[in-house]
Amino acid sequence: MINLKNTGLYTDFYELTMAQGYFLNGMHKKQATFDYFYRKNPFHGGYVVFAGLSDFLDELEAFQFGQDALNYLKAKGFQDSFLEYLADFRFRGDIYSCKEGEIVFPLEPILRVDGNIVEAQLIESMLLNILNFTSLIATKAVRIRHEAGERKFADFGLRRAQGLGSVYASKASIIGGANSTSNVFAGAEYDIPLSGTMAHSWVQSFDTEIEAFRSYASIYPNSCILLIDTYDTINIGLKNAITIAKELEEKGHKLIGVRLDSGDLAYLSKEVRKILDQQGLEYVNIVASNQLDEYLIRSLNLQKAPIDVFGVGTRLITGATDAALDGVYKMSEYDGESRLKISDNITKLSLPGKKNVIRYFNSVNQFYADAVILEDEKDIHEMIHPHYKDKRCRLLDMDYETLLLPVMIQGERKIKSQNTEEIAEFVQDRLLGLDGSITRLENPHIYKVGLSDKLMKLRDSIAFEKQNNGG
Repeated sequence: MINLKNTGLYTDFYELTMAQGYFLNGMHKKQATFDYFYRKNPFHGGYVVFAGLSDFLDELEAFQFGQDALNYLKAKGFQDSFLEYLADFRFRGDIYSCKEGEIVFPLEPILRVDGNIVEAQLIESMLLNILNFTSLIATKAVRIRHEAGERKFADFGLRRAQGLGSVYASKASIIGGANSTSNVFAGAEYDIPLSGTMAHSWVQSFDTEIEAFRSYASIYPNSCILLIDTYDTINIGLKNAITIAKELEEKGHKLIGVRLDSGDLAYLSKEVRKILDQQGLEYVNIVASNQLDEYLIRSLNLQKAPIDVFGVGTRLITGATDAALDGVYKMSEYDGESRLKISDNITKLSLPGKKNVIRYFNSVNQFYADAVILEDEKDIHEMIHPHYKDKRCRLLDMDYETLLLPVMIQGERKIKSQNTEEIAEFVQDRLLGLDGSITRLENPHIYKVGLSDKLMKLRDSIAFEKQNNGG
């Protein structure tokens, strides 16, 4: 958790103005339900890795308004009676959620909030901020891990990240499959492995490259990786690295690796590997960085580039080429009555009522389909496409599991904290349930998500009533 002062201010201004409106209208004890979901897969992909739940729950437990926050809001014009209410504010509602690391799909509820209208409203922006960004980066990391295969990859993105979002992003990178991070703060906060080499400035600060390498190796004889492209990768950098490797051998140590950070990585890595092997240095790893992403890593692998470790920075930590996951938070029930948002675009029609999601499995235990159902439904035999009612999917005699589970009840956490490694292992286990047609980079197969007949009828009846009675 990134510890924030006055965590109650971790929200948008309109959340507070609406909350005061609910309070002054005597609506603040009315119960409401909100769903968190997203509409479109990022990166033209076939799925999303849900991440950020543990950090969201941490922040939620700390969400309150200290005296400094109350003084600030008073200066912004909020009324004393509302500020007195906020002074005792804590989230005391219920949260049902998919497990962190779960593979999720568009339009299905990923997390549900049940609580009074004020508490459900005030946490919206914090929820979206944490879950959208963390899930985006975890999904990007999974795609990179998929293309890297058995080779290691490290998060090198701190310097290009969006401020303190880098801390969540580095954790998300590990959740998605990165082996380590260069981000020391994230490493300490989440107990995740650290990695790093040296910068060109280290080499430039010495009169010669060989002096720079020799000094570094003397300080770090058991973890030495040398950056060899400051001046001339093959004729100077690699030659000097080989000299240092031989000197380390004489002292009973081994050079861990050499790093390439510019140029034609496929060509250079092949040349470096060939020369290292000729010198009896087969054990020296080749680390490559420089604007890598899943597509470039795939290209390098197709060219049989002998790279052992990929350092991935900007395009991982910023979620390139998608700047955000379009996750939304929509009311589905208020004061015991189902609610929905109507749009001229049928894909933006929300789903009413308290719901859950059932995942069905085929005969080889792969994900087959996800059905969104009303909470009081226990077993359905068929689901309907959310937008095309003539498309139906039979679900008889299939194994299934419920995805939304209680993680916080009456403000009390109900799940144990997981370390980042445990979440990362869960992600890789769940990915085994996806057919390769869904995980491929281009034109992935669309996974089936549908609605129960009862939910479809409820949605349509409310939509018809609102459209014909003026909302």
